[in-house]
Parts: sequence; structure tokens; C-alpha cells
Amino acid sequence: MTAPVDPDAELAGARRRGERRRSHYGVLAVVAAGGAIGAGARYGAALLWPTAAGSFPWTTLCVNASGSLVIGILLVALTEVWTAPAWVRPFFATGVLGGYTTFSTYCLDIERLVAAGRPESALGYLAATVLTALAAVTAGAWATRRLLVDKRAGRA
Repeated sequence: MTAPVDPDAELAGARRRGERRRSHYGVLAVVAAGGAIGAGARYGAALLWPTAAGSFPWTTLCVNASGSLVIGILLVALTEVWTAPAWVRPFFATGVLGGYTTFSTYCLDIERLVAAGRPESALGYLAATVLTALAAVTAGAWATRRLLVDKRAGRA
């Protein structure tokens, strides 16, 4: 014997699940659109500044560093300064900047340097990318806090 179920409670639960599912699809759509824009920008950077086979991958290093700088700026601005619509953060941070920066190309570049007989360059690139990206995101967040958050709070 089963306990009676309130049909209104069951219906309300189903509506909430449907609303959550629709909102997830919306987030996926804005992330995908942003990712396409970011990947296109990265491709454009590679066309403007091509890296010869076996040479140091400056383009990827600069793309990852500049993307890290922008994400430091963006996330402080969106979380500490302005209230933006819910789609803005996934569109720009996850989508555009996630598509623009590239861990896969970074790994492929390391593999190519090793295959070209340049393991020292590969190791240097491995370390330089991580350190540069961390420094860039930290600098972006720090500068944005200093310029926008502290001014807004009345601190100099």
C-alpha cells in the first residue's frame, strides 16, 4: 500500500525541474556562443602571429596570458563592482575567455617542442605559461580592485 501523494506538490516539483532544465539549456547556449567567439579570436591571433614548427610558441603563451589578465579583471568587475544579468558571467568568463585561452594547444606545443629535440624549451614554456597566467590573473584582479572597488568604497 502506498501513501497518498498530493498532486499539487508533485506538479509544482515537476514545474521546478522543467524550469531548471530550461535555464541549464540557456546557460549552455550562451557558453557555446561565447566559446565560438573566443575560439575565433584565438584562431585570428594564430593567423596574425603564426608560430613556425619547432619554435617557441609565443602566440599561445601571449593568448593564455592576455586571457588570464582579462578574466582577472572581468571576474572582479562582475562579482565585486557591478550586478550583471545571470548570463553575462558564463558568456564571457566560461565561453569567450574559455574559448580564447587554450590548455590543449599549450599541451600540444609542449609535445611539439619535445619532438623537435627542444626539451629545455618545452620545460621553460611549461613553467612560463603557468607562471605568466597566474601573474596575469592576479595582476588583473588586483588592479581592478584597486581602481574600481577601492574607489567605489571611498578608499584611496
